[in-house]
Amino acid sequence: MIRRMLEAVKLKSSIYEEVEADKSATLQALLVVVLASLASGIALIGMPDQNTGDQSPVVLIIGTVVLALLVWALLAMIAYLVGTKLFPTSETSADWGELARTLGFAQSVGILKIFGLLPVIGSTVFAIISIWTLVATVIAI
Repeated sequence: MIRRMLEAVKLKSSIYEEVEADKSATLQALLVVVLASLASGIALIGMPDQNTGDQSPVVLIIGTVVLALLVWALLAMIAYLVGTKLFPTSETSADWGELARTLGFAQSVGILKIFGLLPVIGSTVFAIISIWTLVATVIAI
């Protein structure tokens, strides 16, 4: 799993092909999403410019994880529907699980969002990692 995550961070398209074909990697993809959302939630709580209101940090982190899992599943469904129902080609062959696995591993770089806790540069690091994740998501799809 760690090797796959490192390859995904390097934006190697071959790793997305590998996890797409590996039905046993769905749980790994889910774990990647959880780890990345934990890192993101912790970083957001630690950023001084974030207004967390009266919510406890634990509730905010749990909320971040739940939201990330929902968005992951929904994005996989949207990508599946758009790719296979709205704009299929003669070579189009995909199912929700394949997209969920690739999109899950695209979140690998999100673990680095924990560095958003760094003073002064944390917000910039967080933004760069967010853009990196977006690029990985495009490659995954």
